[in-house]
Amino acid sequence: MAFDPIDYQILDLLQTDAQTTQMDIAAKVGLSQPAVADRVRKLEESGAIVRYVARVDPRAMGNDIRAFVGVRISHPRHHEPFARRILDLPEVLECHRVAGLDSYLLKVVTRDTESLDRLISDSLRRIAGVTRTHTTVVLSAVKEETRVPLQQQPETESRRRRKKEVAA
Repeated sequence: MAFDPIDYQILDLLQTDAQTTQMDIAAKVGLSQPAVADRVRKLEESGAIVRYVARVDPRAMGNDIRAFVGVRISHPRHHEPFARRILDLPEVLECHRVAGLDSYLLKVVTRDTESLDRLISDSLRRIAGVTRTHTTVVLSAVKEETRVPLQQQPETESRRRRKKEVAA
């Protein structure tokens, strides 16, 4: 799906606050509410909008420890079973397969250092193929952002021609 400037405005507004009403979006982008509803539906169907969530402060929920855990896997045959096992660990917020010394980088939250130790020792290190972990505990966050930077693609000549044809 090709996105136009209004699509980018809608995405930016929803990333800022997913509870923004379609009426408010319509007023800000200069469309009717039904036109905005149609665009949002198309953005969802295209996969540009994956889902809507509420951001929760981990500390407010009693999770005082945030950490990044690098995990090294011994052999490629262990990647798929490792990934399946990670899906079952609620403390793991993100799991990324990475290049470099580690095979995976995990973002985790736990109640305290004791529960972090249990996660690493009793869960992660017991997964077949895990040969090493190293953990970096977060002391404070300087920036935590969920918004994806939106960079509009330069308009191609064929898109400009199509716009002129539609306008004519």
